[in-house]
Amino acid sequence: MKLRRKTGYSFVNCKKALETCGGDLKQAESWLHEKAQKEGWSKAAKLHGRKTKEGLIGLLQEGNSTVLVEVNCETDFVARNLKFQQLVQQVALGTMLHCQSLKDQLSTYSKGFLNSSELSELPFGPERKGSLKDQLALAIGKLGENMTLKRAAWVKVPNGFYVGSYVHGTMHSPSLHNLVLGKYGALVICEISEWKANLEELGRRLGQHVVGMAPLSVGSLDDEPGGETETKMLSQPYLLDPSITLGQYVQPQGVSVVDFVRFECGEEGEAAEAE
Repeated sequence: MKLRRKTGYSFVNCKKALETCGGDLKQAESWLHEKAQKEGWSKAAKLHGRKTKEGLIGLLQEGNSTVLVEVNCETDFVARNLKFQQLVQQVALGTMLHCQSLKDQLSTYSKGFLNSSELSELPFGPERKGSLKDQLALAIGKLGENMTLKRAAWVKVPNGFYVGSYVHGTMHSPSLHNLVLGKYGALVICEISEWKANLEELGRRLGQHVVGMAPLSVGSLDDEPGGETETKMLSQPYLLDPSITLGQYVQPQGVSVVDFVRFECGEEGEAAEAE
C-alpha cells in the first residue's frame, strides 16, 4: 500500500515489483517506473495516429519569462484527469527552464516557438535526466489514450516591457499555483514607460481581446478602424466595448502593444502553422 500511494500504480503491479526486488521499496519503485515507461512506449506505438483534438493550454509566468504550451489528448474526460494536467505542468516547466537558459537580449523582448519534436526532446525536471518524450510515454501508459505535445511559445522581457496574459475556461494547476490551465490562451507584449497599478488588469483585458477576436497582426494606431472581419488588433472593435477600437482603448493607458501570441486548443491549419 505504501508503494501504491507513492507511485499510483496498481496493487498487483506494486506487489509484483516488491516480489521481484526482494521487498526493497526503492528498487521496487525504480522497477515500476522502468516497466511503466516500456509499457507506455508500446501503448504509445499502438495508439499513435489516433486523433488528439482535446487537451489543455497551460500558461506559466516566472519573473520576466512567460510560457504558453499545448498538450493534446483524445477526450475531454482525460483532459480533466489530474495525471494529464500534471503532464501539462511538466511540459510548461520544461519550456520555462529552456526559456530561462537562453541568453537575454537586454534591449528588447524575445519570443520563440517550439514545435512538437523540439518539445519532446526538452530535458525534464531539475535533474534533467529524462526528456518530456519519456513523461509523455508514462502518461499514455497510465491513461490509455493517444496524446501529443503539440507546441510551446515563450516570451522574455527586459525592464520597460510587460506581458499581459489570459486563459479562457480556467482551471488552476494541481500543485503549481502560478500555472493556469484552459482551452484558449493569449500573451500580449506591451512596452510601458512606467509601472502602473492597473497593469495586470489591463494585460488581462488585452489577452481577453486576443482570445475573443483572434487578430492576425498588431497593426498601428494610424490604421483606419475596421469592422467584425478586421484582422489587425488595434483596428478591431474592442471586445468589451465595441463602440471604440482596441487602439482607442489602449492609447490613453500609456502602454503600446508590440506583439502577441494566441493558442486555441486543437486548432489546425494556418493559425497553428503561423507560429
